[in-house]
Amino acid sequence: MAAAEEASRPFAGLSEVSISEDITVEGDISVPVGPSTRRDDELSTLDEPVRETILRDLRAVGNKFVHVLYPKRSTALLRDWDLWGPLLLCVTLALLLQAGAADSDDQGGPQFAEVFVIIWFGSIIITLNSKLLGGTISFFQSLCVLGYCILPLTAAMAVCRIVLVGGSGTVSFAVRLVVVTASFGWSTFASTAFLADSQPPDRKALVVYPVFLFYFVIGWMILTFSPSQ
Repeated sequence: MAAAEEASRPFAGLSEVSISEDITVEGDISVPVGPSTRRDDELSTLDEPVRETILRDLRAVGNKFVHVLYPKRSTALLRDWDLWGPLLLCVTLALLLQAGAADSDDQGGPQFAEVFVIIWFGSIIITLNSKLLGGTISFFQSLCVLGYCILPLTAAMAVCRIVLVGGSGTVSFAVRLVVVTASFGWSTFASTAFLADSQPPDRKALVVYPVFLFYFVIGWMILTFSPSQ
């Protein structure tokens, strides 16, 4: 009992202590309602018209296409990644390769599902390879770069379809070979330019080699395509 009284004795005088109202409390605990609130309003797209949202996304996709057409070491495709462009290019390329072969009995041309699987699973395998080798790029950023860099090969496919309208002789094959080769080099160079800074310096060759094979397979599909008669 005595021990309990001694333990509470140091706090016995606290009830008599009073805090003066003149003491000022330092610091600001008010919630800011100025620039930060305005910044949040600017980033919010909940009240944005649907038309403006679609146009903004289309402009973003178009800007990425421009960066692929003029490849250089840049983070443009990595900073604001999306998969709309790769999806559009993949569908367009698959439709161009599929057209003219769907009604053929021998089904000589590559089918839509095959093209889709080759492009997307090829991109996934390359991305996993990059990550396992110590790449600092994220999974979807890599898919974005590889998908957007199919643009030159998709354009080459459109040119080849136009050339094949005039026949499939030696001259036609030579023209298609030049176009596909140039597009293949363009796609490979563009993708490595965007991915270069995200890979370990001593392992870049191991990352570039699968990319080379990936675009080579797509280029070979385009070069060997012949519409059904």
